[in-house]
Amino acid sequence: MFTKTLTTLAATAAVASATLVSNDTDPLLRINITSPDESAHATFLPFGATMNSFWVKDKYGEFRDILVGFDNLTNYESSRAFFAPVVGRYANRIRNGTFTIPISKDASGPGEKYQVPENEHNGTNSLHGGDNGFDRRDWSVVDQGANYVSFALVDPAGTEGFPGTVLTTVTYSLNNDSVFDVAISASATALTPILLSAHQYWNFEAYNETEDLSGHYFEIKSSKIIETDGNLIPNGKLKDIKGTLADFNKAKSMGAAINKTTAGEYCGTDCIGFDNAWIYDKQHSSSTPVLSIYSKNSGIKLDVTTNQPALQIYTCNSMGSVPRKASQGGSENGTAIYENHSCFVLEQESYLDAINNPEFGVDQIYGPDRPYFWSASYAFSVLDDKSHH
Repeated sequence: MFTKTLTTLAATAAVASATLVSNDTDPLLRINITSPDESAHATFLPFGATMNSFWVKDKYGEFRDILVGFDNLTNYESSRAFFAPVVGRYANRIRNGTFTIPISKDASGPGEKYQVPENEHNGTNSLHGGDNGFDRRDWSVVDQGANYVSFALVDPAGTEGFPGTVLTTVTYSLNNDSVFDVAISASATALTPILLSAHQYWNFEAYNETEDLSGHYFEIKSSKIIETDGNLIPNGKLKDIKGTLADFNKAKSMGAAINKTTAGEYCGTDCIGFDNAWIYDKQHSSSTPVLSIYSKNSGIKLDVTTNQPALQIYTCNSMGSVPRKASQGGSENGTAIYENHSCFVLEQESYLDAINNPEFGVDQIYGPDRPYFWSASYAFSVLDDKSHH
């Protein structure tokens, strides 16, 4: 009861608090953080609670910026590339942009029905919270120090069609030994679906040795992905991936796997590459890495632990002609671009569209009695050359 009162009070106070709602911080202000041992540093923007750069050392002891993004910060506002913001209030896709509370199969009812913007696939589904998702908002800086920054956002009831006011806080912190921790908490004044994620695009070579993912090796502790249709909408079933191209239980080259996929196989109609949700075999394990990625070229390695049950990976299948950052071989004339299949998005998250698929058995409805919490720890290191080919 005590926590319920606190949560409700916090959300109500946030709504009433002009200091948090009226935001006089420049949304494109660059905020720098550095780990205490100076092993890593990163920059963030209040707009979308977005990460703009992330620097760690490679096997030569040189810093590289391994995060895809824009040098021209106004591009974050003018295009919706989802380059490293927090996505919400409901990340990923919602079939037909509809759901009921309590949830039902494909919003068939009973229960009150809600409609949110259908902003993808010619109006057949909602993506990342609708037209004006959390990635499009000006977040407030509520706390910061040398090695961390916290942003908060009040999402008023009815915004994009969602019920209940939601107060969300994200804290990014850089710790010794290049450990990057992200924690997202949210509380709601009424029952509402919440599915949040940090949506970062990475290339562990900073586009130095190659412009593809051939040298990037992925190890994912998962034997199932969520089955989806041509528009990447789940049907409520899980697909066994043992022995398939999507099986990364033993580390293998992501670039080589992408090259073997056929159009429409893993990332929707006519698409080549991956855009899938892997279900971690060990759920909510706090200490064992569920995901490891390394570049044999740069020597940069990542081990991830998280409280989330699933991992969405998007292998940059349709990038258009976005200019690269100078830190990644970009130039003033904009000739170097982020090529297709040259980067990857990691989203630690819950089962996508579980609000329309009760058979998943995942409860994504939060409210005054049930706060939301998301955490992930990204531990960066350098390969010991002897242990990898």
